Amino acid sequence: MVQKIALLALAGSLGTLARYGLAGVVQRATGASFPWGTLVVNLLGCFLAGLLWVLFESRWPVSGQTRAVVLVGFLGAFTTFSAYILETGNLARGGEWLHAAANLGLQNVLGIVALMAGIALARLV
Repeated sequence: MVQKIALLALAGSLGTLARYGLAGVVQRATGASFPWGTLVVNLLGCFLAGLLWVLFESRWPVSGQTRAVVLVGFLGAFTTFSAYILETGNLARGGEWLHAAANLGLQNVLGIVALMAGIALARLV
């Protein structure tokens, strides 16, 4: 159990660093007030979750511990759902209702599309 917790913590820290790096690069590249960095991270995280979920079940059998470390540890720290909620709330509190609604719609609808795309790709591999 100690090993599993240590691996989850390591994967989580790597996921956090990956999220921070990618979101920062995207946000700086867009230079916009809209949270594009978080959107990109969440869509990529959803895609990878779908892809790895199917691959782990059908093509690359891994232990439950490995699955937890990758999906819960790394991707759980990477996907930034809480950041999405906080940013949407800040947009709404600032009176930017159109941006808040767009963020809600894009994150949720495109997240499902990205998940399904990852599943479809995994089935082709």
